[in-house]
Amino acid sequence: MKNNDTKHSYLTKMMVVLPGLLTAFIVAVVSKIAAIWLPTLGAATIAILLGILLGNTILKNPILEKGTKMAESKLLEFSVVLLGATVTFQTIAQIGLKGGLFVLLQMSLTIVAAYVLGRKMQFSDNMSLLMAGGNAVCGSSAIASIAPAIHAKEEEKGQIITLVNLLGTILMLLLPIIGSIIYGTDILTKSALIGGTLQSVGQVVASASMINGEVVELAMLFKIMRIMLLVVVVYLFGRFKQQTATTPAQAEPAAKKTGSALPWYVVGFVLFCIINSLIHLPQELSQTAHFFSGWFEITALAAIGLRLDFQKFFKEGKRFLIYGLSVGLIQVLLAIALIALLSI
Repeated sequence: MKNNDTKHSYLTKMMVVLPGLLTAFIVAVVSKIAAIWLPTLGAATIAILLGILLGNTILKNPILEKGTKMAESKLLEFSVVLLGATVTFQTIAQIGLKGGLFVLLQMSLTIVAAYVLGRKMQFSDNMSLLMAGGNAVCGSSAIASIAPAIHAKEEEKGQIITLVNLLGTILMLLLPIIGSIIYGTDILTKSALIGGTLQSVGQVVASASMINGEVVELAMLFKIMRIMLLVVVVYLFGRFKQQTATTPAQAEPAAKKTGSALPWYVVGFVLFCIINSLIHLPQELSQTAHFFSGWFEITALAAIGLRLDFQKFFKEGKRFLIYGLSVGLIQVLLAIALIALLSI
């Protein structure tokens, strides 16, 4: 009887996610086909743009929400893990110490700028911290991890997640153009600009895919370095909040469950990279990993587009949009300045 209940529960969950998951996959297939005639755009770009168009028109349906959410998160995570099987220490060495210093400086300056600007624009302390962490580290995931550590309200968290996603989408489309204008054919600098600036993993993959596969690999390495510092950011934000608290209630220790542990896909990526570097995986295995990683990526990007609700953005108001766009402009200018200063 228990087994039957378990099977029924599993089937029910599958039926709930299937419509959105299948829709994202169909958009991915259409994008792959369209890319044959539009190779300059590429399947990744087409997938997210087509997803945005359909998700805000004929496919704007709550029944798709759970499936597209799963496609956006889980498939992209698997894609990142499999990408590790195509990367070695030699690839990472291309970033070098300068790349590591670039990430540290870019994150630190972004956090300071976003926080100070938020306070100047009269946003709450929590919202300014969430905006700073979300933009500096990894978007929604960072915000969700930081929120319990600083005792942020659900409303504050939701508003900043919406704003960060809007900003990331705009930059996702603009950075490949900006990078190509400034850096021409230089792969490493364009990778640093995209991987060191964009908010979420999906946005980094989508933006880098608009250039080529090599930029995807290198940009993801810059991004992984940022994500690995999430633990440090959550800890420091929690301490900062305690020190600046004005009441005993605000000064309570951060909640135990802060979500500050490294995401499993980052660990998976690093492990695959170590294995591939030490024993050099057979070419067939790397090619298979690359094939599935590519399909997971395109499907996830289609889901990101389908889930992007423009109405939510317009509801946030002018002050939110000015804050978001200002932080984005600062991030891009910082990245360009640091790339020049460090001669990456």
